Amino acid sequence: MGTNLVQGISNGAIWALIAIGYTLVYGIIELINFAHGDVFMIGSFTGVSFWTAIGLGLGTSTLGLVVGLPLALLVCMLVCGALNVLIERVGYRPLRGAPRLAPLITAVGFSFILQNVGLLWRGGSTVGVSDLVRENKTVVQISGVVIHRADVLSIAVTIPLVILLGWFVSRTRQGRAMRATAQDPEAARLMGINVDWTISLTFLIGGALAGAAGLVYALYETTIWYLQGFEAGLIAFTAAVMGGIGNLRGAVLGGLIIGCIQQTIDARVGPQWTPFFVFGLLIIVLVLRPQGLLGEETREAG
Repeated sequence: MGTNLVQGISNGAIWALIAIGYTLVYGIIELINFAHGDVFMIGSFTGVSFWTAIGLGLGTSTLGLVVGLPLALLVCMLVCGALNVLIERVGYRPLRGAPRLAPLITAVGFSFILQNVGLLWRGGSTVGVSDLVRENKTVVQISGVVIHRADVLSIAVTIPLVILLGWFVSRTRQGRAMRATAQDPEAARLMGINVDWTISLTFLIGGALAGAAGLVYALYETTIWYLQGFEAGLIAFTAAVMGGIGNLRGAVLGGLIIGCIQQTIDARVGPQWTPFFVFGLLIIVLVLRPQGLLGEETREAG
């Protein structure tokens, strides 16, 4: 049970990174970016291509991994952050004043475009990748609880990024601009805040986190697929809604809860029952707390 919990937390950390991207974008422009899961997929593909290009493999020394993997992480975050900004600039900004259905359709369109990019890039079959962190995978065993390298990697990447994001949003001038724009874009504009830049920055951060999650996922699962973004996006969106869409801590909590449920049900009941329990819990949460576990209840004026 303890090992399942550790694996659930490490798996949930990946969903949390993706869920934060959903909740950031929704919080600032009230849009569900359905292409976000596919940005995550591009992150996985970018990471695998990059570490292959620089020669990382099973025979790579520990020093090589210590230098190469952070560099791959940075590249994935930059590529996916830039990609997300491009999607916002080309697909969403021109439709900002349009009916809400228009940007949703655009988001679905970008999702299909990115899936086809992945299909052309790596083909239509599941692709195995170099098992860089699972070789001699046990790090430590405490009272029967086994902690693997991949678990440590997932948590070690997620925790600093989440802490850094929390500090940025709450302590920096640009973070305050993001919160002001989320609360009232027109008032923020009147106060001298560059709303367009702030929204683009939000997409940049969300895409960068999706890129980080993509790299960790490829290392954790050791397989990639051009449709992995659809499944991961659905799980992460569920996590964001469960925790409270628009709430950063809620996205993290939702991701961890779903990760733990997945690992526990897979081990104790069977993987075919996992969606039943995950979405069943989501329904229960939304019935009891429509705003999500940590979401704030809002009332429309009038």
